[in-house]
Amino acid sequence: MIERKIKIEGSEDSIFLWGARQTGKSTLLMQRFPEAKYYDLLESDLYERFRRQPSLLRNELNMIDSDTLVIIDEIQKIPELLDEVHWLMSRRNMRFILSGSSARKLRRCGANLLGGRAIRQQLFPFVSAEIPDFSLSRAINNGMLPRHYLIDNPAKRLQSYVGDYLREEIKEEALTRNITSFTRFLEIAAINDGEILNYKNIAADCGVSAPTIKEYFSILEETLLGYQLPAYTKTIKRRVIQAPKFYLFDIGIVNYLTHRRNLLPGSIDYGHALEHLMLQETIAYLSYSESDLQAAYWRTASGFEVDIIIFEPYSHNVKCAIEVKSCEEVQNRHLKGLRAFREEHPECHPICISHDKSPRLTDDGIEIWPVDEFLKQLWSGRFF
Repeated sequence: MIERKIKIEGSEDSIFLWGARQTGKSTLLMQRFPEAKYYDLLESDLYERFRRQPSLLRNELNMIDSDTLVIIDEIQKIPELLDEVHWLMSRRNMRFILSGSSARKLRRCGANLLGGRAIRQQLFPFVSAEIPDFSLSRAINNGMLPRHYLIDNPAKRLQSYVGDYLREEIKEEALTRNITSFTRFLEIAAINDGEILNYKNIAADCGVSAPTIKEYFSILEETLLGYQLPAYTKTIKRRVIQAPKFYLFDIGIVNYLTHRRNLLPGSIDYGHALEHLMLQETIAYLSYSESDLQAAYWRTASGFEVDIIIFEPYSHNVKCAIEVKSCEEVQNRHLKGLRAFREEHPECHPICISHDKSPRLTDDGIEIWPVDEFLKQLWSGRFF
């Protein structure tokens, strides 16, 4: 059994547990809390019963001990249940874990989000530290969603995943009226994965307006299928780019939508996928370790760039600057961005991830880490 890194036991708080489809939320909750009272709103009879009369939840839970943990899976399907949850939390001091793949429907219909009475946590796809005998090649090609990583050829499952997302999240929830243009947009968004956002250019490629594209990106974020990586904008002397980048939440989805197959070291596509995967791992680590640090990227108008900047959000002090290179041996020319960034932020911890055979330290103090070693050190808490 794979042990997930997220920490949800031991808390006295109720929890909103969000995560994209098939990240393993239901499996995690059933494994961690086998004694909990469990409601799965994917069960059609249960769904219909509570949809018609949400107060039945309160009536049922009034019959059990108040210290019983209650789990409601796919809570976004019946937002009205949150009023009942609120009452039970306030009057009976009951604790809930409310899981789902999107808070968008809850916000759009003005649902009761419990007034800060439940903390928010997110389950990501697998991370390397959860997988015995982790295979970088499999992660790069299959992605890290559990059902995709664990089989040799996930193509049909990826096709089904995207189809289910379009049908159930987008069409059934009426998030957009034009499913055809949104489908085209998904493909263009995947092509632009890891690139600086330019709504006008993407709108021209999709044949819709820039405001529509901005709304489409918002849909991806709120259904947890993607996220923006902000630019690190604290300047000393160089003028920096300030627009964010956009990433889909899992590299396997990008591969499917862009028709990438059999990625091997040395190719441009492999380099992009490796950079994405390292960011994916870093963001998951920051979330699971409950860190206040944030991730960004840095690019100057003159072309210097660093892939990942880890910084304190209020002071903007930099903890770590990370460059990802898919080469077998890092050369001086690969470190220009890190050196330019360190000129302005000498306090940073500079790291380059690569396919070097062994960790090493350059004469001017830049750490070179092989990918597997970097991931081990990341999850041991060495870097930040």
